[in-house]
Amino acid sequence: MLRIITSAARESLKPLGLTRRGRSRLWIDDHGWWLGVAEFTPSRIAGSGLHVGAMWLWHDVDHLAFHVDAVRVGSELFRTPHQFTPLALELNRQAAAHVTALRERFPALPDVARYLMSRPVRPGYFWDSFDAGIAAALVGVPDTARDHFERVLREDPLAPWMVQAQEKASELHAIAADHDAMTAWVTQAVDSCRNKLNLDPVPLAII
Repeated sequence: MLRIITSAARESLKPLGLTRRGRSRLWIDDHGWWLGVAEFTPSRIAGSGLHVGAMWLWHDVDHLAFHVDAVRVGSELFRTPHQFTPLALELNRQAAAHVTALRERFPALPDVARYLMSRPVRPGYFWDSFDAGIAAALVGVPDTARDHFERVLREDPLAPWMVQAQEKASELHAIAADHDAMTAWVTQAVDSCRNKLNLDPVPLAII
């Protein structure tokens, strides 16, 4: 079954420049400081679904994540290779279409910033304000950036990872008006994240 998915991905995703993550069901569209991620999600029984989204590498983590969802498709069941092959091809067609849509939505940082800053505040979505704050500072609107970081700092830190994120938000709040300092912080975070994910180093053109 995985061979069928991989074969279909090589037809649909590889020509777009995506690379497979080892021998996994994950394919990556690398834009330097952000990734498009397509995952052919396993089901509890034989089959596959699809999850496509974007990851901001300034999070500096050692695993792939979906910070923006483009699409989630429920599992297609595998019964026989003959039955599953056209389903795998269709999943890959959808993956290619949504990866292309992400590229068109986020061609440059100002487009990402407009998207992140325009999202309504959603209670419980801790990272929304964190990401919007970083993007706002990078495009030169520090007051907006500080507002978003202050939302992060007002959250009740219920877990150690929230404490760590608030420490970062406090640091970023202090330098939000210093464009060079913000760019240096984000560049270092992205470089570190790429290293943790075993991605090749690339010259970063964040702005």
